[in-house]
Amino acid sequence: MSGAARVLRAAPLASTLEGQAAVAPAGAADRTRLVEYFHGIATSLLRPAEGVLRYPSVSPSLPNKQYSTELWDWDTYWTSRGLFRLARTVHDSELHRMVSEHARGSFQNFFEHQSSEGRIPLMISVGNADPFGCLRMASPNPNNQAKPVMAQLGLLVSEELGSAEWLHPYFDKLVSFYASWTDNNQSSTGLLVWGDDVAIGNDNDPTTFGRPPFSSANLLLNCLFYRDLEAAAEIARRLGRDADSGRLSAQARELARNMERYCWDPRDRFYYTVDVQCVDRRAELIPNVARGMPMSWKCLPLRIQTFTGFMPLWCGVASRERAAEMVRQHYTMSEKLRAGWGVRSLSKEETMYSLAASSNPSNWLGPVWIIVNYMVWVGLRNYGFAKEANDLAVATWTLLSRDLARNGSLNEYYHPDTGEALSHKGFVDWNMLVLEMV
Repeated sequence: MSGAARVLRAAPLASTLEGQAAVAPAGAADRTRLVEYFHGIATSLLRPAEGVLRYPSVSPSLPNKQYSTELWDWDTYWTSRGLFRLARTVHDSELHRMVSEHARGSFQNFFEHQSSEGRIPLMISVGNADPFGCLRMASPNPNNQAKPVMAQLGLLVSEELGSAEWLHPYFDKLVSFYASWTDNNQSSTGLLVWGDDVAIGNDNDPTTFGRPPFSSANLLLNCLFYRDLEAAAEIARRLGRDADSGRLSAQARELARNMERYCWDPRDRFYYTVDVQCVDRRAELIPNVARGMPMSWKCLPLRIQTFTGFMPLWCGVASRERAAEMVRQHYTMSEKLRAGWGVRSLSKEETMYSLAASSNPSNWLGPVWIIVNYMVWVGLRNYGFAKEANDLAVATWTLLSRDLARNGSLNEYYHPDTGEALSHKGFVDWNMLVLEMV
């Protein structure tokens, strides 16, 4: 792969794109400014037990800002990950202890409100255990539940604590959580589909937003599920549950095969979310006519290029050959997704591309999100593209440092060409993942 990586080297991320501001290299001052900021506000993200959140938990934003009284699914995992990295970076053992307590408490809060069929709320507020109605009894349930990040959160906490023993009483609950996903949301392709388009993470992703229920096998969902199955298999191994570990690993491998089979598009050399609404209805609609050729496909690619096309590289299911083609055609040699300040959440060549500020749902139609930069950075690094990964890290550090210097805090997402902050001042969350981008 190192040879392929050398072949695919391109110009620096930011300085050569027409009409875009050049990005000066992130220096020691940028890093120091951000680390000091994160360290100064870290404890304000650690909430005491309150209301229906009976355990201390982690907040994605500063007090009195949007989301500050809410416990969100994947946001909790990313914020906890960032806080642990911060504690190690500044060698703050007391902060590490506090983050361990609150990250573990967040995990416990989610499972305290698990339904009898294994479903978990995707968000819990201080005064409401299920604001989105995730636990309403229906089969299949169209209301989305928590994203599959719970094992990743549990494993993260276990690694920081040095033991997974605390997860013993939760392991069967975790298995039940997965069963609720596959019972409600697994399509004939073996891929998971969203029930509806509410709170899917990348909220207005046009491959899911506005589409029919149970139709979108979104790559974000399936890549998260793959990583969570892998994490759960490792938890099972550490708990001495070898049969469970083997079963979960096999389930992860099968999901990876299905993503490679159905989501890779050989024409575009891109990973796409797929539409699973392919049903042969001839027997119902024209019962007196011979059917002829069988319907040989189970899904159709939704050929809309979003950052999720890089998620198979983030989670490691992409083959090295396909990863190299993705990086060459859709990153180093193209400005469709690559921008001056990172990675566009949607290709600028899509008709839906828009950089308008939004509050609900948040705008994933082009703006740069730090979680997007981070996931693409992980994918680039995983497959040996060290220079591309470094260039993206420099742009991300500089973007956040500049925002902090101008606005006194960070924001949720940014203009990909100017770096202008577009939404939700006081947002922290996955912005702290920049600490890993070194």
